[in-house]
Amino acid sequence: MNTTATGGNGGGSADIYLLAAHPHWRDSRVNRALFDAARSAPNVRVTDLYSTYPDYAIDIETEQARLAEARMLVLLHPIQWYSMPALQKLWIDDVFGYGWAYGPGGRALEGKDLWLVATTGGPEASYHPSSYNRYFFDAFLPPYEQTAALCGMRFLPPLMFHGARRASSEELGRHVDVFSERLASYPNWPELEELAACPACEVPAADRPTEVEATEKA
Repeated sequence: MNTTATGGNGGGSADIYLLAAHPHWRDSRVNRALFDAARSAPNVRVTDLYSTYPDYAIDIETEQARLAEARMLVLLHPIQWYSMPALQKLWIDDVFGYGWAYGPGGRALEGKDLWLVATTGGPEASYHPSSYNRYFFDAFLPPYEQTAALCGMRFLPPLMFHGARRASSEELGRHVDVFSERLASYPNWPELEELAACPACEVPAADRPTEVEATEKA
């Protein structure tokens, strides 16, 4: 897999920054098809996290610069243990820094959009109180929603593909077409006009220990 690509703008800035996180691309059919579609989409910068940072040493300054340029951040990944892959979580931990993405002075992401594009191995019916996943899938979205809210971002309705392991080629093709159309038409999505403005989640400075206090407690 190529590490980073920008579709349709010669490698410059892009309105959309897409992070693809899949630990095992060889085993992926759906995410790989979505990744390939994003790479050829206009005005989309694409980064494959596991190829770019195989040592998990994330270039925070570069990632923050790309985010600052973009209007929308897309998280593309399979749902693993009801959450995101480990490197995707580390990327958020490192890049969404206090004083930059949230907290006093942290307004770099304010007004931007966050879009989750994810897959599950199990069918949608498995995310039900009467099935083995025990909850409707929406129950696993609050961490994504609150991450966006804390940073002043608007959390867009996710694009999910359930039952990825057994999906037919026709189902996959239709899903990729929808995904590609959404990327190409952003931000002109009719439903965006109905979404509430980005919430305000002010973090008092007193709720965050100083560097000295954090070092002493560690």
